[in-house]
Amino acid sequence: MNIVNKLTIRHLRKNKRRTLVTIIGVIISVAMLTAVATIGVSFMDLMKRQAIADGGEWHVLYNDVNQDQLQAIKKDENTKKIVLSKELGFALLKGSKNEDKPYLFIKQYNQAGFQQFPIKLSSGRLPKTPNEIVISNEINDSAQVDYKIGDVIKLDIGNRISNDPDIDGPLDQYYSLETDEKGEINEELKVTSTKEFTIVGTIKRPTSEPIWGPSYTVISYLDEGLYGKEEPVDAIVVLKRVTNSIFDHAENLAKKNHIDHVEMNHDLLHYYGAVKSEGMRTTLYSLTAIIMVIIIVGSVSLIYNAFAISVSERSRHLGMLSSVGATKKQKRNSVFFEGIMIGLISIPIGIISGLAGMWVTFLLLNSIIQGALEITERLKVTVTPGSMLLAVLVSIITIFISTYIPARRASRISAIDAIRQSTDVKLTRKAVKTSKIVRKLFGIEAEIGLKNLKRNRRRYQATVFSLVISIMLFLSVSFFTANLKKSLALSQDGQNYDIEMGIEQGRDDQLVNSILSTDEITKYTMISQAQYAQSWIEKDAVSDVLRQYEGFNSELVKGKYPYQVCLYALDDKSLKAYAKEAGADYNELQAGLNAIVIDKIRYEDEEAGKYVETKAIRTKVGEKIKLYSDNTEDEKQKYMNELTVSALTDQLPLGVIPEGPGSLDIVISETVLDQLGISADENRQLYINSTDPLKTQQQIEEMEEVKHFIHNVYQSRQQDKQMVMIMSVFTYGFIVLITAISIANILNTISTSISLRKREFAMLKSVGMTPKGFNKMINYESIFYGIKALMYGLPLSVICMLLIHKALMNSFSYSFSLPWMSIFYVTIAVFIIVGMSMLYSSAKVKKENIIDALKQENI
Repeated sequence: MNIVNKLTIRHLRKNKRRTLVTIIGVIISVAMLTAVATIGVSFMDLMKRQAIADGGEWHVLYNDVNQDQLQAIKKDENTKKIVLSKELGFALLKGSKNEDKPYLFIKQYNQAGFQQFPIKLSSGRLPKTPNEIVISNEINDSAQVDYKIGDVIKLDIGNRISNDPDIDGPLDQYYSLETDEKGEINEELKVTSTKEFTIVGTIKRPTSEPIWGPSYTVISYLDEGLYGKEEPVDAIVVLKRVTNSIFDHAENLAKKNHIDHVEMNHDLLHYYGAVKSEGMRTTLYSLTAIIMVIIIVGSVSLIYNAFAISVSERSRHLGMLSSVGATKKQKRNSVFFEGIMIGLISIPIGIISGLAGMWVTFLLLNSIIQGALEITERLKVTVTPGSMLLAVLVSIITIFISTYIPARRASRISAIDAIRQSTDVKLTRKAVKTSKIVRKLFGIEAEIGLKNLKRNRRRYQATVFSLVISIMLFLSVSFFTANLKKSLALSQDGQNYDIEMGIEQGRDDQLVNSILSTDEITKYTMISQAQYAQSWIEKDAVSDVLRQYEGFNSELVKGKYPYQVCLYALDDKSLKAYAKEAGADYNELQAGLNAIVIDKIRYEDEEAGKYVETKAIRTKVGEKIKLYSDNTEDEKQKYMNELTVSALTDQLPLGVIPEGPGSLDIVISETVLDQLGISADENRQLYINSTDPLKTQQQIEEMEEVKHFIHNVYQSRQQDKQMVMIMSVFTYGFIVLITAISIANILNTISTSISLRKREFAMLKSVGMTPKGFNKMINYESIFYGIKALMYGLPLSVICMLLIHKALMNSFSYSFSLPWMSIFYVTIAVFIIVGMSMLYSSAKVKKENIIDALKQENI
């Protein structure tokens, strides 16, 4: 080790406070990078494991392949494992007490299938031959059929065929039991074969079995050798490598071998980062790049401030080195060497701190997540070589960038200037000039505070830069998380309820009250089945999306465009609750022809490959919407009446799913429906949200008077709800992390800056500044810092938000809006944090002896 490096180490030891502050700054930065990388990897790992637990570990499904096609799939270079599966069909479950599930559904897997799919054995063993089966526990529990291990059952297996001529082909297990208007079964079982099976075990209800389905699942063994060359099976493939190329690869393989149908396990693949949509891929890559740049900039600022804010204090040491013969290169390398030493200490501690912080966070979150959702997997701190290498490399790069500017500045400074520190203190008239208005409005303390900032411009700029970066970090990340949740909501299927049930109008009020009295129900809506009308909307009020379609002008009639109107009549209790949610006056809705218009809709534009949120119509409260009968194509159709817009909202009642552009959804009372001359159907639909949909359904089915159709969509919505909830936990956790880092950054920067000004404060006290005047000066400096930081931070944050919004628009379409509440919070927070930091730091220097502070050379 050369003499300059030895002196650098000695200087670091001598200035312990500054060294410790710098190390802490780097540790925080590295911990942030590690935490961010760990959050991303751990989140994807959790969702991947949960997707496997719910639907099995597989990537591609080739339907109905013969032996030749199967051999081609096996020989494919990317095939790791093949699961063979076959659906034998349905059989009547004799003795079933559950009228909604009269069937068994028989499915076969080979040995690999029992390993790759979530088949959880409760008792007995798994099948080993084609004449053995395992049955679902639900058969004994729900259907109350007394099957035991060892029983031999004979099943007539076939296909479900609907008696409704409008429904073609066999019905699968995802098609609920067909019933007619009287509630009687309206389908038949066409038997194709008869088989005997020995029950060898029981399993938990398979996740692939839909709750609303008409059957209980039983699973048998598939022996590949028993199938002839032409008898098809389903080939389910587990791949060696999962990349974006698998979509084209699978389609090409199917085309080459004349396989008609290929399915991809999108629920699992997108957690590997494999996304088929080009727009979605562009969105993910763009967002990743933007967020990484923001995080790296934040890290660079944190580390840079730790090095740069004390350049003036280090410059005297470097000047002394220069005075005894140190070259520019040696001075520059001295700063680089300091960065290396601090990095060697800080990076390992930062990585360990980041991982430890995530471990504690996940430990706390696991009970919350698993308690709130049907999630079987636990959050684990997932460490991959790539994520750790990324954190280390980015940390090294940020330390290098952070030390480069101080090192370059140190190499150029002359010995005399360094010792006198003449480059850091600007005393020219122009440099410290302040407006007379400042002194008149705020007093001499404010003027001195502003002059101090101008005198020590580099420290001042470093502090403002730290504040600006903190503002950008918080606003950009909060905007990103809010828009990510919004995008996720846009991509959902639109079902916002757990249970749907038909209710016969006029007779079942007591039944409805009984159903709604169950403790698990959190929200409900009773709706008369949608009634349709038509309206002619002025061209200027038509949705922007419609105006962009080709042929829009050709459909105009006298400057008006035809809209289909969907009228949803809510019962009194549901309407009262919904009116409060939508900001409407319930009494007004009951008094006349008033309505709530849903003016914002969400839909999937398959042609553009985007999820879109747009205005359904441009109207205002108080305007009229004329309704016409929905039976002709011209404006002379029968006029019905007009509705007054009582409120505009984007909130949807349970069960209402917008039909897309050109359709207008309107919520009215049942009284208004009568006034329009429209006869409601005899049946109404009851939509329910429940904390335990399965228990709620069971309670409803146990009510003797229930003879109505019940549809439980909870299972199909479960994964979407899990995603939204977990995303919320992670995104708000991310915001908390960034907020904590930002506050630490500000505290670190300001406390270091104040500590370096001990002699300056001592000088002011020596010429007569009172403690009160000193506090006023500090307060005004805090205000100047805050105003300056907001002047730069807010516009830069808006630019970051626009970039994030633009990246999302590759796959989504909705208008840009500023997060005004976040901006308000960050504005207040900046002044509070800066003020508290300044007061806390200055309180420590107040106790310093004036003579000792004036003589002090090192901190």
